[in-house]
Amino acid sequence: MTMQLNTTHIYREIHEQPAVISHFLQQEQGTARRLADIIRARGITHVVIAARGTSDNAARYAKYVLGAMNGLTVALATPSLFSIYKKPLRFGNALVLGISQSGKSPDIVAVLAEARKQEAVTAVITNIPSSNLAQQGDFVLSLHAGEEKAVAATKTYTSQLAAISLLSAALAESDAMLTALAQIPDCMTQTLSANPAIDRAAERYRYMRACVVIGRGYNYATAFELALKLKELTYTMVEPYSSADFMHGPLALVEPAFPAIVVAPSGVMLPEMQAFVRTLNERGAETIIISDDVETLELARTPLKLATAVPEWLSPLISIVPGQLFAMHLAHTRDYDVDAPRGIQKVTETR
Repeated sequence: MTMQLNTTHIYREIHEQPAVISHFLQQEQGTARRLADIIRARGITHVVIAARGTSDNAARYAKYVLGAMNGLTVALATPSLFSIYKKPLRFGNALVLGISQSGKSPDIVAVLAEARKQEAVTAVITNIPSSNLAQQGDFVLSLHAGEEKAVAATKTYTSQLAAISLLSAALAESDAMLTALAQIPDCMTQTLSANPAIDRAAERYRYMRACVVIGRGYNYATAFELALKLKELTYTMVEPYSSADFMHGPLALVEPAFPAIVVAPSGVMLPEMQAFVRTLNERGAETIIISDDVETLELARTPLKLATAVPEWLSPLISIVPGQLFAMHLAHTRDYDVDAPRGIQKVTETR
């Protein structure tokens, strides 16, 4: 017999996200400001991030936010160079940032340990401030998410995005950015309550075996994270793309009824995303659109509504929420265990 969805860990953790973000912002502004002060004092112009899985998707968001809002060059580390090949990079005057929910993966720890050896500034974003990874950080931004019992990460992902956003606002010394960030929990709550019909929408896609998820700009990260949630929870073959990359070849995949999830909140990228959706519709695709924009939602076969517009740089904190709900409901419709997907476990330790 199928478990009642509202009694599952993942259901509760998705709905805890507004409170988690609010608590995080109350607790970690001081640490973010101290880290920002060091970045400015040291004249740091580039950031190297070590992460895996969901945390790697948060790192993709950091590439856009710290680049667009703070002018920093952000690169993703290649952990196996440190842990297996024993060929560490020369960091120079970089901030080396480790992002990990558990802080346990040896390859991510190896990157930060080498950074400390080279006397680079190190920082860690983690839910476990006593972890091995946190011990390698000059600064630790604790997520304050509480125990996450479902295997698929939800509240720890959005709190990682909040940590990156908070650091960006502290670096910019912008009260306007901090004010906008403080409004995100309420916007999350509104979006959670605006989607009571996602369970019915998921039923339509019960037999979907493959799809793509498309985002661009800040929401390139959202495309990757939503694709991961669908793979983990529903065992569907899902590929994430930017809309630009998709036009360079993968567009050939699209045939009538081919499912394409498009993340298209308000912002400078919206007109391009609307044009992209029209191209998909011309080819007969089954478009599922996450947006706050009425005109854009009208282009969808299945609209997933964002309750309110937020500044584009913060939109990934909101736009992933309907995606999390959709993945959860689709898994439940298929009678899968939404808390413990097959073959994976909560903490994965890679070398």
